[in-house]
Amino acid sequence: MDKTEFVQIRKFIVKLGKMLHKYGTPAFRQEAHLTEVATYLGVHASFISTPTSMTFVIWSDKHEDEYTHAARVQPGDLDLGSLARTDELVTQLLDGKLTLKQADHLLDEINALPNPYGKGITGVAFCVSTAAFAMLLGSSWNDVLWSGCIGLIVYLWVLWAGHSKRVTLMLEPVVAMVSGVLACAISSYVDVGINIRLVVLSSIIVFIPGLALALGLAELSARHLVSGTARVMDALMLLFKLYFGAFLGISIGFALFGQGEFVAPQPLPRWTAWFAILLLCSALVVLFRLRLKHAPWALLSGFIAYAASILSAPYLAFGLATFVGAFAVGIYSNLFTRFANAPASIVVMQGLIVLVPGSKTYIGLNSFVSGQDFVPTDHVGQETFLIFMSLVAGLIFANVVMPTKKAL
Repeated sequence: MDKTEFVQIRKFIVKLGKMLHKYGTPAFRQEAHLTEVATYLGVHASFISTPTSMTFVIWSDKHEDEYTHAARVQPGDLDLGSLARTDELVTQLLDGKLTLKQADHLLDEINALPNPYGKGITGVAFCVSTAAFAMLLGSSWNDVLWSGCIGLIVYLWVLWAGHSKRVTLMLEPVVAMVSGVLACAISSYVDVGINIRLVVLSSIIVFIPGLALALGLAELSARHLVSGTARVMDALMLLFKLYFGAFLGISIGFALFGQGEFVAPQPLPRWTAWFAILLLCSALVVLFRLRLKHAPWALLSGFIAYAASILSAPYLAFGLATFVGAFAVGIYSNLFTRFANAPASIVVMQGLIVLVPGSKTYIGLNSFVSGQDFVPTDHVGQETFLIFMSLVAGLIFANVVMPTKKAL
C-alpha cells in the first residue's frame, strides 16, 4: 500500500466515524462498523468513542504507515435518515459498486443534507408527541390537549436555541420552567381539570433522557465502560436540570396564580393507548428524521414493543414485561436488517422509546424530592431499575437468538 492510498483510506475512515457519531450511533455499534470498513479497505485500526471525544489509530499491514487522530466532538443527535443513507453508501463501497473517492464525495453530500421535514412539520411532531405521551399515561383529554399546546411552545424555544448559544446553554431547565408556569396559569384561569405535574412532564418528554440512559447501560453491558459511564452521567444531569426547571416553574406559577383545587375529569378509555402509540411513533419518524420508506417498519416496531409488554404483563412482576417487549423488538429489528438491508437502529429506537422508563425515572425523582406522586405508582424505584435492566437483557438475548447482519 503506497502513502497516497493510505492517506485516502484514513481520511475516509475518520470522516465516516465522525458522521456516525453525529447521527447518534452508540459506541459499540460505531466501533464495530468502523472496524469492518477498515478491514475491507486493507488497514488495521483501533477506535475509542465517547459522547464528547473520538480517537482513531490506523496503521498499514506492516506498520509502514501509522496515523493517530483525536477529536473533541459534541454529543450526537439521532438522525436515522442520514444514518441509513450512510449505511447504504458503505454497503455499496463494500460490494465494489463505488470507489473510495466516490464514497468520500457522497459522504459530504449526505452530511450537507437539510432536515427533510422542515420546521413546520417538526413543530407539529413536537405537539403530537407530547399529546400522545399524555394519552399513553391514560390521563384525560384535558391533559392531552394542553400538553400538546405547551409542547408547541417548547418547540419555539428549541428554534430559538438554534440561533442563540446562550439559550442553548440553558434550554432544558428553561423549557421545563416555562412549561410549569404555563400549566399553573392554565389550571388557575382556563381549565381546573388538568394534572399540572403530568402536563409538565408530557410537555418536556422529548427532553427526558430515558433513551440515553438505556443506551448508556447497553454500552456498559458491552464493556464500553468510558462511553457508557459518560452517557449515563450526562443523562442524569439532564434529568436533574429538567426536574429543577419544572420544580421552579411550578413554584413560580403557584406564587403568581395561586393553587386551585384540582377537579379530576374522566380518564381516557383503554383503547386510546393504541392510538397514542400510533401518534407517538408517527411523530418520532419526523423527530428522528427517518426516511419515508422505513417509516412503516418503525411504526410496527412501536406496536410490537407495546403489545409484547402488555400481553406478558399479567404473568410477570413489576418491569419484567419490558424484557419480553425488548426481546421482541430485538428479534424484529434483526430480522429487519436481513429483509431491508438497513441498520437495526432504524426500527429498534422506536420500540425502545415506547418501552423506556424515562418518565418513571422523572416520577421517581419527583417522589424522592417532594414526596408527591402525580400519577399512581407503586415501587417506582424498583420498577424503574428492573425496566432498565430488562431492556438491556432483552436486546442481548435477542442478538443471541437472532444475530444481526449489520454492526449498525
